[in-house]
Amino acid sequence: MARKGEIVRKTGETDIRVNFCLDGEGRSKIHTGTGFFDHMLELFACHGLFDLEVAAEGDIHVDYHHTVEDTGIALGQAIFRALGEKKGIVRYATAYTPMDESLSRVALDISGRPYTVFNAEFTAQKVGDFDLELVEEFFRAVAFNAGLTLHIDLIRGRNNHHIAESIFKGFGRALKGASAVDASQDRVLSTKGIL
Repeated sequence: MARKGEIVRKTGETDIRVNFCLDGEGRSKIHTGTGFFDHMLELFACHGLFDLEVAAEGDIHVDYHHTVEDTGIALGQAIFRALGEKKGIVRYATAYTPMDESLSRVALDISGRPYTVFNAEFTAQKVGDFDLELVEEFFRAVAFNAGLTLHIDLIRGRNNHHIAESIFKGFGRALKGASAVDASQDRVLSTKGIL
């Protein structure tokens, strides 16, 4: 049975619907009102082999902040639901992901204890009309709402599109690895017995 989560989040600033399947095929249908962010979410789904649908409407006439952060909140909640009781999951994973001259490391623990370390500096403020500072805001929102300990480190990179692409792909790969089920054990991988 596929592990899925569906979230509808409606605020005075955004209206967001997320459908997420951990055990997918990498298919996505994304519309957030910002093409660059759509592309990054497509990369996350493709390289994590997740099925992901995102329909987001927000106050993008102000800027993209509310839409990006609230999409992160909704996606994090969908991931949390899809993980269920977390029995049998590997729990930890790290992905080193090159994208031309850029190389990132994404390490995560499906711990139930949200924490984010984001150590990646961009060389400009924007790619197109997308504010690159929102990349960190997005991942913080996802980690907090999914219950992930998430470390993102840029090892090297110059091209800002490539840097972001490396990070989003790496997050997909790391989440896929950490959420994989180890058929040899049917318990939560914690001495506490819960995550």
